[in-house]
Amino acid sequence: MPAAVLRRWPALRRLWPTTVRARATVGASVVVAAALSLASFALLGLLEANLLRNAENDARRQAETVAQLAATGKLGRVRAPARGVEFVQVVSADGRVLFASPNLLDVPPLPPAVPGLPGPRVHTWKVRPFGGEHRQRVVQVITDTPDGPATVYAGASLRDADAADDTTTAALVIGMPLLLAMVALVTWRVTGHALRPVEEIRAEVAAISDRDLHRRVPVPATHDEVARLAETMNATLDRLEASGIRQRQFIADASHELRSPITVLRTQLEVALAVRDPELWPELIGGALEDIERLQHLAADLLLLARIDAAQPVAAVPLDLTALVREVVAGRLGDRVPVRTDLEADVEVTASALWLGRVVTNLVDNAQRYAVQSVDVTLRTTGRGAVLEVVDDGPGIPAADRERVFERFTRLDDSRSRDHGGAGLGLAIARDLSAHHGGTLTAEGSLRGARLVLRLPVTRQP
Repeated sequence: MPAAVLRRWPALRRLWPTTVRARATVGASVVVAAALSLASFALLGLLEANLLRNAENDARRQAETVAQLAATGKLGRVRAPARGVEFVQVVSADGRVLFASPNLLDVPPLPPAVPGLPGPRVHTWKVRPFGGEHRQRVVQVITDTPDGPATVYAGASLRDADAADDTTTAALVIGMPLLLAMVALVTWRVTGHALRPVEEIRAEVAAISDRDLHRRVPVPATHDEVARLAETMNATLDRLEASGIRQRQFIADASHELRSPITVLRTQLEVALAVRDPELWPELIGGALEDIERLQHLAADLLLLARIDAAQPVAAVPLDLTALVREVVAGRLGDRVPVRTDLEADVEVTASALWLGRVVTNLVDNAQRYAVQSVDVTLRTTGRGAVLEVVDDGPGIPAADRERVFERFTRLDDSRSRDHGGAGLGLAIARDLSAHHGGTLTAEGSLRGARLVLRLPVTRQP
């Protein structure tokens, strides 16, 4: 029932079923009831028309036979009415009975027909004027006789039609409620059986709290929509559990990363407060400022990761990736390790200049942090899109760690240690931002050092 109807008549809201099972049962019953009603009316109509047509044909044949005899003045040769015909009467234009079947000997003449052309006219009369329990189908035929115009009446009983109507109506009155009750019962049972897994899923989900994300809803073995719903729900719970684990790990790692510089900063400030020699203050304060700067970078990275995790939309516009990479590299002329570029011209992608610039910056920062003498940046296009490679000549990334380096707060041992700086968020941020732009960032094999490859879809030209 439409919501507008329920709002207009609030009383109906109390009568309208509130559960899917009840609504399905009511809906199926209403539809079947409407279909049965239409079918019943059609059946009764066809049955009535067929029986009326049969009775009319019998009366017509009898009336036409008597009319032919009357036209030749041979009414005395009229035989008894045929089977199915109850009476015959011939009435002259002045109202005299010229002939009547034995059962109409004491019945007044029927009203003569209105003058007109000879031929049959059909009427359905009820029990009057002949009495009885059933209707009659009466055919009147106007004919010319030697004594003038006359009307021949022949009536066939509709006893069979009335009996068939009564029997069919009684069967429908008894059978329709039984059939509707059966439809309602079957719909109620089938709907309940179909919705039982849904209720089990609902109950299980309702029982899952933020501490029980490892639990999963039961998947029925029906391979239908309910099974797919359960699978989708379990996949959602998988993502929620992974997100919860990732969030807790992120909070623990962030707390650890923040605790270290804060502890060092506090120690430096306590030392500076305890030292009375002014000549040592610049060195102590300089060290404190370095830790403060590190905290600022870490806080900025954490804020950016929070924005990425919130799935904030990217303000993407057509962007010249070649010019962006060239601009990022040009701003690093004074770095410890020079950056060499080999850039294909006019590579256009759809991206946010700010976020994609951060990706390129993080990749170059990572390469320069571990490079020995050089960093090479290459940009080219392939059939699958734009490919940006950043290669350094440092210690490289072992094959087993090529995915782990993109995890947050991950720093490899030995050469890639804390001594090189960084909180282990640069590559994680770069990969997340690449995914937001529909691209991928991977660490791939290289003959020397580390090789990070960024792939982005290019902007299609109209």
